[in-house]
Amino acid sequence: MSPAVVWQCRRTARLCEELRAQGLEELAREHTGLLLDPYFSGPKVRWLLDADPELRARAERGELAFGTVDSWLVYNLTGGKTHVTDASNASRTLMLNLDKVAWDREMLSALNVPEELLPRVVASSGVMGEAVAQDPFPSGLPISGLAGDQQAALFGQGCFAPGLAKNTYGTGCFLLVQAGETRPHPQKGILATIAWQIGGSTSYALEGSVFVAGAAVQWLRDELGIIESAAESESLARSVPDTGGVMVVPAFVGLGAPYWEPDARGTIVGLTRGTSRGHLTRAVLEAIAHQVADVLEAMAEGEGSKIRELRVDGGAAGNNLLMQFQSDLLGLPVTRPRLLETTAVGAAFLAGLGIGLYRSAEELIDRQQPERVFLPSAAPEQRLRWRDEWRRAVACASAWGTGASAGERTPGGGSHSH
Repeated sequence: MSPAVVWQCRRTARLCEELRAQGLEELAREHTGLLLDPYFSGPKVRWLLDADPELRARAERGELAFGTVDSWLVYNLTGGKTHVTDASNASRTLMLNLDKVAWDREMLSALNVPEELLPRVVASSGVMGEAVAQDPFPSGLPISGLAGDQQAALFGQGCFAPGLAKNTYGTGCFLLVQAGETRPHPQKGILATIAWQIGGSTSYALEGSVFVAGAAVQWLRDELGIIESAAESESLARSVPDTGGVMVVPAFVGLGAPYWEPDARGTIVGLTRGTSRGHLTRAVLEAIAHQVADVLEAMAEGEGSKIRELRVDGGAAGNNLLMQFQSDLLGLPVTRPRLLETTAVGAAFLAGLGIGLYRSAEELIDRQQPERVFLPSAAPEQRLRWRDEWRRAVACASAWGTGASAGERTPGGGSHSH
């Protein structure tokens, strides 16, 4: 057994650069809908196999099994009888063909990952195994729902029609827009992914990942000691009327969508002698909202439908100051449900569908009611000023890691050639 490599780990950044230099970026994007980035698990598998030659030999003999957390859980719940992953989780590995919903031989070859290592791809809803008797599970309990973290949240938010969008505020931020049953081909900074597969039909989504959101609040608490708890961030941020001109770009592990700059670094600009704990805390909260706005704007520029509302969930969605600023920044209603942990809700809904507890997805919509709707109150010109200040701060964060001048940076992919 190998230690897990978490999604925020950047140890495969150099490998991804090498694969890009080999001209594999377009293959990855066309076949998998993703980019060559350390965020995805395919390069991590390659790294594990390269780090230990004995592991690669055993993998090629079919003696090892790889999977994301869903595969590991099902394998253990079934007593080692079932090694599967669902289509939504598989679509996040850089190894699944998005059109065929099957492991992609060309990508496996490029990554040098043996197919014998991988789990069988199954639907997101439907019985895929049975739990063996182990506390607290009785023998024969069906396992009937399996989905990626963010796809489950999209399902739990009732985003079943194209154009419906949700954003989860957790360690990072993850904005997904339902795209229907036709695979989308978004612009470069946005990804295409499988939302779920039910009854032989595959639903797709547009996706943009922000690597650091709630983790920036944890940084204020654990590294800087500015707050004692995440909940304190709202009251401290409210102690000042604005950020005092401070902008924080929390690119602690690079920048995700729509920039995809693994070498960008966290940056604070606009500091003065009068900058306080409150200003810095408010700037961190506003940075979370700005990163979400970056993703949504990139989607709107591509083939994404016109988004008229943003549904929100996750722990930081409980922060009223953040949610109001998000609405002001986007100029859109932000709708928060009563139950913020919609990933768990979506997984339960998929499992219920899988055993016939519910007849259709539409039957579930009324079960997730809104708790509050935040409406935009900022003037359009103020919104434009906020966004211009943010873009200048992002240019500084990007230039720090690459040496490129601010004017050379563009969302979605590095520098212009001159």
